[in-house]
Amino acid sequence: MAIYFAEIDESSRVVRVVSIPAVQVSRAQEYLSSDLGLGGNWIETFPDGSVRERFASVGMLYHADTDQFISAQPFSSWTLDASGVWQAPVACPGDTSEYSWNEDLQKWEAL
Repeated sequence: MAIYFAEIDESSRVVRVVSIPAVQVSRAQEYLSSDLGLGGNWIETFPDGSVRERFASVGMLYHADTDQFISAQPFSSWTLDASGVWQAPVACPGDTSEYSWNEDLQKWEAL
């Protein structure tokens, strides 16, 4: 069984995700940094999202305060809610149409 770890850079961004043998999990930092020569700061990530809310992927951010991986902020006006999901300043209409966010106008536009 493989165990997954995400490498986090100095800005808490995920730069890569690797799997290691389960027998190495008790010494994962040492295994990744020294044995494999990868260096870095490694955080375990789980494919089912059972820990840290979601499986890490390159470009995501790790929030130590909430111990979760989140996607990068899609627009500067969006805020992060307690569950680690970015929310627009205006709720998306709930109909069946498709919408995209217009950051300049701060509104949803139908496609």
